[in-house]
Amino acid sequence: MDELVASAVAHWGPRFTTNGVTTADFTRITAGIERWDDWCRTWTAEGSAHEALGRAALSEGRTRSAGEHLARAAVYHHFAKFVFVTDPAQMRAAHERAVACLTDALPHLDPPGRRLEIPFEGSRLVSVVRTPYGAGPHPVVLMLPGLDSTKEELGSTEQTFLDRGMATVTLDGPGQGEAEYDLPLRGDWAPVAEVVWEAIGTQPDLDRTRLAVWGVSLGGYYAPRVAAALGGRVSACVSLAGPFNFGEYWSGLPQLTRDTLRHRSGAADDEQARERALELDLFPVASDLVAPMLIVFGRQDRLIPWENAVRMRDAVAGPATLLMLEDGNHGCANVSPQHRPITADWLAARLLGGPEPLITTTADSTADLKAG
Repeated sequence: MDELVASAVAHWGPRFTTNGVTTADFTRITAGIERWDDWCRTWTAEGSAHEALGRAALSEGRTRSAGEHLARAAVYHHFAKFVFVTDPAQMRAAHERAVACLTDALPHLDPPGRRLEIPFEGSRLVSVVRTPYGAGPHPVVLMLPGLDSTKEELGSTEQTFLDRGMATVTLDGPGQGEAEYDLPLRGDWAPVAEVVWEAIGTQPDLDRTRLAVWGVSLGGYYAPRVAAALGGRVSACVSLAGPFNFGEYWSGLPQLTRDTLRHRSGAADDEQARERALELDLFPVASDLVAPMLIVFGRQDRLIPWENAVRMRDAVAGPATLLMLEDGNHGCANVSPQHRPITADWLAARLLGGPEPLITTTADSTADLKAG
């Protein structure tokens, strides 16, 4: 396989299989891709096979199976497009298939979901709302994907929150998913935070007075930005593998990541993309982040150095707990049982009054609590 295919497999393999691609499919599919040019069409074909299973189940009235198949198909189509910026037309076609599959799956998920469209700067932001069973209004976890992820990828993480009685609002922000074609990636998320706050307030089954924000990768930068902008209106914040300043590590990022940021920020070239990445900086707002914060990071992260987590912990104004996973990769997808349940329980303790998980310190003190 060529260098770009090898890079995608090496950097993101566990992320695929944790978020909905079967291990057997991942091994078989990637083994058959020799050139990056074939990446999108190969994954789209595999997504189409799962989609066909879903469409057949839907026509036969097997709605639960239809929801499962279509949600899985959405993930395969998403991974067809996730960093395939070399052919925007092919990338967008795969993305449209991902959106269509998840949209059709939503009424049949357990629990079901719905789309919520939010007007923003002449365009729109699109989110998926899912609520646990039982009477609401429910506490809310606002979920923010990263540079190359979208709402279609986050269903398995949503489930950990839903199972504990928290609703999820999974958002494609500027430069992400359905918003990436009209709204470029941006460092300042205060305007996004305000319109999402207002939109959540229009939903009778959501209780925005009990609001947490969760983000992964670049979403782990956006989540603190939202929490800083909303101040005391946010009850808790989780940053999973988030950078403190994304541009400071530009030269060490995979070429696929640099190309994706250039495309989604509207930069003309690599140097301008680096300048845009430097604008993704928490320093100007860290003192405004007063909500309790959980920072989760992998010591083996090859995209964002683990020192970012310590820097974030020490900079924010509120109480911050750092969970450093010694074997964790970027996003800690390879060790998801070691952080997903703890994260969900930590949020449940703050939004629902559930039992507090014990997060132990390591010998070198990089996983600890900063009192606030």
